Amino acid sequence: MRDALIDLVYLIAAVLFIEGLRRLASPKTARRGNLISSIGMLLAIVATLFDQHIVSYQLIIVGVIVGSAIGAWMARSVAMTAMPQMVGILNGFGGGASALVAAAEWHRLIQPGATLDAVTAVSIYASTLIGGVTFSGSMIAAGKLQEWVPGRPVLFKGQHVLNLVLLLAMVSAAVYLSAAHELPAVFVGMNVIALILGVLLTIPIGGADMPVVICLLNSYSGLAGATTGFVIQNHALIITGALVGASGIILTQIMCKAMNRSLANVLFGGFGATVAVAGEKEKALAARGVRQMTPEDAAMLLGYAQQVIVVPGYGLAVAQAQHEVRELADVLEKKGVKVKYAIHPVAGRMPGHMNVLLAEANVPYDQLYDMDQINPEFDHTDVSLVIGANDVVNPAARSTPSSPLYGMPILDVDKSHNVIVMKRSMRPGFAGVENELFYDPKTSMLFGDAKDSLKKLVQEVKAA
Repeated sequence: MRDALIDLVYLIAAVLFIEGLRRLASPKTARRGNLISSIGMLLAIVATLFDQHIVSYQLIIVGVIVGSAIGAWMARSVAMTAMPQMVGILNGFGGGASALVAAAEWHRLIQPGATLDAVTAVSIYASTLIGGVTFSGSMIAAGKLQEWVPGRPVLFKGQHVLNLVLLLAMVSAAVYLSAAHELPAVFVGMNVIALILGVLLTIPIGGADMPVVICLLNSYSGLAGATTGFVIQNHALIITGALVGASGIILTQIMCKAMNRSLANVLFGGFGATVAVAGEKEKALAARGVRQMTPEDAAMLLGYAQQVIVVPGYGLAVAQAQHEVRELADVLEKKGVKVKYAIHPVAGRMPGHMNVLLAEANVPYDQLYDMDQINPEFDHTDVSLVIGANDVVNPAARSTPSSPLYGMPILDVDKSHNVIVMKRSMRPGFAGVENELFYDPKTSMLFGDAKDSLKKLVQEVKAA
């Protein structure tokens, strides 16, 4: 009776997970979707606590208290610019937890002369591989984002061959353990190999591909959870892991499409491994120079526009200027200016980075437009205000076949009547190439810290 009740609660939790995930597809319903999924997780946890395998409620209570305290501290103290790093670390914790559960179950089941059934053995060894790769890979990704690890791709001769050898060693060890279970040293070796593989698979990936890597590692953490669910025969864990794994893969494909690159190219291409050499076109543009403007001039242009499109980028997150952007938009709207926000899928350092940033400043959801929705609007937009964005607005992606960005879908900012670009300097984006938009006759550069510049813009627009 108890087992049937637990399975029923797991089923209800699974339905809540699916409904919550469906609502996360829209910013308008995302908060409620998160709440629904949280309720489903609470039900799954409560049901699990009634499982006969629970051996120490005291340790569970201590873990809940300590984990909740750490989570609350992280949520309140981590800056928005460090959110991608935190997501990467949390992905790693999920993978590491799966690997530890698999190890504990292997230790519990392995007895002299014991035999593991095929499903359990495959599940344990798959959890070990995926969990270990997810943990160490996520730590490296977080380190790259935090600049503790070099952001450029780290490549060496024979790297892919070494990865293949390690993977074959992992599989061989799993097959060997299936015939000789009582060899803990071999199992420990498998865990070490998995951790090394995670490092080697992540260090060749450059900073420009971090949004894709974050998605992929999220998918890995879900797959690790699903395989661990098979290990401990927990239906809720299987379902949630499968949902996370599938959604992560789908999001990874969306991000790759937004960058016009295949997943294989991201994982093995070493994007950004070499510094881009300026072509004749870029040299000519650089020689021509850029046009600069003052906050007073920018305010005059914005204040008399009919439609303004704001294009946020990572520079906005670094400056923590989202509230100033919202204030500027409010001032412009009071003057009758229509304001919209253009969101590129890979703007920032993780999927949805700009959406989260603007949501923190309570920017209305109906003013946020994705790339396909907003691109037709630029033709009849008076002013596009680019704040810290770079590669995602570079016309070279359309016009320069020799550019590493060529073929990447971009925001058609250069089609606006006027463009204001807010940057600290002329430093290129992740791709390491000059941005042709900056040299467009319709473009004016407003140099300085985005937060300070936006404050000045607000004052000038109010005074105009």
